[in-house]
Amino acid sequence: MVNRLRLNDKTVREQIPEEDRAYQVFDTEIRGLSIRVMPSGERSFVMDYRFAGRQRRMAIGRWPEWSVTAARERARDLRRLIDEGTDPMEERDTLREAPRFNDMIERYLIEHASTLTSLSAADHKSFLTKLVAPHWGNKLVTEITPHDVTKLLNLIAEGRARPSKAKPNNRARKLQGRKPTPVRANRVGEVLRKMFNLAIQWSWRTDNPAAGFMKRVETARERFLSHEEIGRLAEVLDAAEDQRAAGIIRICMLTGARVGEVRQAQFEQFNLELGIWSKPAATTKQRKIHRVPISADVAAIVRQRALVVPKGNPWLFPGDVPGQPVKEIRRFWVKVQREAELPDVRIHDLRHTFASLLVSGGASLEMIGKLLGHSQMQTTLRYAHLMDSPLRAGVDAVAGMLRPRPKVVHNADAEHLAKRG
Repeated sequence: MVNRLRLNDKTVREQIPEEDRAYQVFDTEIRGLSIRVMPSGERSFVMDYRFAGRQRRMAIGRWPEWSVTAARERARDLRRLIDEGTDPMEERDTLREAPRFNDMIERYLIEHASTLTSLSAADHKSFLTKLVAPHWGNKLVTEITPHDVTKLLNLIAEGRARPSKAKPNNRARKLQGRKPTPVRANRVGEVLRKMFNLAIQWSWRTDNPAAGFMKRVETARERFLSHEEIGRLAEVLDAAEDQRAAGIIRICMLTGARVGEVRQAQFEQFNLELGIWSKPAATTKQRKIHRVPISADVAAIVRQRALVVPKGNPWLFPGDVPGQPVKEIRRFWVKVQREAELPDVRIHDLRHTFASLLVSGGASLEMIGKLLGHSQMQTTLRYAHLMDSPLRAGVDAVAGMLRPRPKVVHNADAEHLAKRG
């Protein structure tokens, strides 16, 4: 026989557990609501109902975490859904299986980021796992709103406090203030926009909450080495103990190549007779083969590396791990910065310097774009202002030609003017 009582906290508390079985006491007010008493003494509210001819039982919550009043209100909502033709358990199962942002990250990294260069893929993974997942990881993909995107990007743009060395003993540390990172916020916004576009293709949601994110103003960093600074850098590289890392920096200076392209360079990519370096698509940012002419100095470095690299090793700069190229030269560059007195110069600034020297030599923007491997002219236009110097020289030359010449004074005229004076 079915036990029925008007449930309240007192009647629930008075139920005595049975040793060999669990049993239910149904509420007389809400049809299907009951308190289930386990042999262990644990009590929980459940809702029994029939839907499409099937007997269903849905857990509501444990007592006393859920009061009778709260459980009864939840049961009323469930009964309303059932009467309207909706199966609450099916909805809950669908919700449980609905993709969350962590699932979206995993699929994005597998299906899209894997098609990017290794450096870009690593950047995207770092952005998503360190900056986004801690805030959205367990959220349903459909729950994220444009306001959530704006709030997150604002937080990223503010930056974060970073530990820095207070003393050179590598142990004493202090916290610096926040360092704004608007460019990073823009990059994360671009990644999110792409992710949600893919989510629409995957039928995970119907709109893109990051489609119209506010892009912050970016001021392109412009640091070009002077001839004096280039001289100091060259002297430090010549005296460096680690000539493997020094060779990487030299090729960056002489070709304008990205440091990743140089690190992963192989002997077979260089045709020293024709003076050409063919960079494979796998190492270039534009994902295309990039052929560039090289100078006699670069060819000399390649020949010198062939003498010191063991035969059979394909890498121009083999790393410490067998079969792999050099992974990073960050520590070496920090030392170079200190010795050459270039604290604010990045390795990538050597690429900008290479472009600036080309401009001063009369190279066109189109030529610079081809040498640097730019896929868009807009990227090369950042060097357009450097062409002001040769243009100004040309303008000054024209002005000199049109400038009135001094009047020639003959001797007789000079004597006449002297008498008048």
